[in-house]
Amino acid sequence: MIDFLKYRNLNLTVSALFIVVAAVAFFMRGVNYSVDFDGGTQVLVSFKNPVNSEQVKHILAAKQWSAITREFSSTEMLIRVKEFAGDAKGQADKIREALAEGLSGNEVTIKAIDSVGPQAGATLREKAIYALLLGLALMLLYVALRFRFSFAVGAVASLLHDALTIVGFFILFGFEISPNVVVAVLIILGYSINDTIVIYTRIRENLSKMSGSSLYEIVNVSTNQTLTRTLLTSFATALTVVSFFVLGGESLRDLSLALLIGIIVGTYSSIYVASPIMMLLHKHA
Repeated sequence: MIDFLKYRNLNLTVSALFIVVAAVAFFMRGVNYSVDFDGGTQVLVSFKNPVNSEQVKHILAAKQWSAITREFSSTEMLIRVKEFAGDAKGQADKIREALAEGLSGNEVTIKAIDSVGPQAGATLREKAIYALLLGLALMLLYVALRFRFSFAVGAVASLLHDALTIVGFFILFGFEISPNVVVAVLIILGYSINDTIVIYTRIRENLSKMSGSSLYEIVNVSTNQTLTRTLLTSFATALTVVSFFVLGGESLRDLSLALLIGIIVGTYSSIYVASPIMMLLHKHA
């Protein structure tokens, strides 16, 4: 039998440190919001010959555009400018013409255009935060009604850990926070709480069956009994998400990356965060 609780304090400390580091990065560098949240014009372009971000930024800077770029390959790049234009296609055409002029001989093709006003972006960002908070509150209520309050606190702490870890990863590595990432976080909250409830249900059953045992032993036994189910479910889900990440194209890249991180941390938190925190508040701990 694996002793999952042996290093529970170390595991909780490592998780807390990662979230603190991500918080420091947030206050120092801010968040790289997508055009949907920040407003502006975003253009996905492809080039006949390889280019790099510095070339593109230099060319657009000469035309008074402060651009943020993201390279998907040596011939494909996402370009975002803060300027919002009602005529998104016209704005994109100007960007293409400027690049074609600066990269003489290199053919530039527009593959996708997206444009959002700053007010609409701010509203969408605010609603995304409310959706996350509402989801957490409803899950706290559900687990509290089905189990005990100590179980609910452990479950919600686990969910907060998952959400903050996913967002923290994107902040630390400079990836865009987009609506797809928010959707992924909400999906992972549902995935993770399901995994946590499976373990909690077994713990509740064993509290009656193993009444003479310590809570430490009961939690360890319950986690081991559900381990096969947890690992098989996570592995099968991860295979699907990896296929999206590899074959789904750029439109699904952020979503699949956030889901993949979420599956890993959700499995981890169900074992190493939810139960240990529940034990701190349980009256028999």
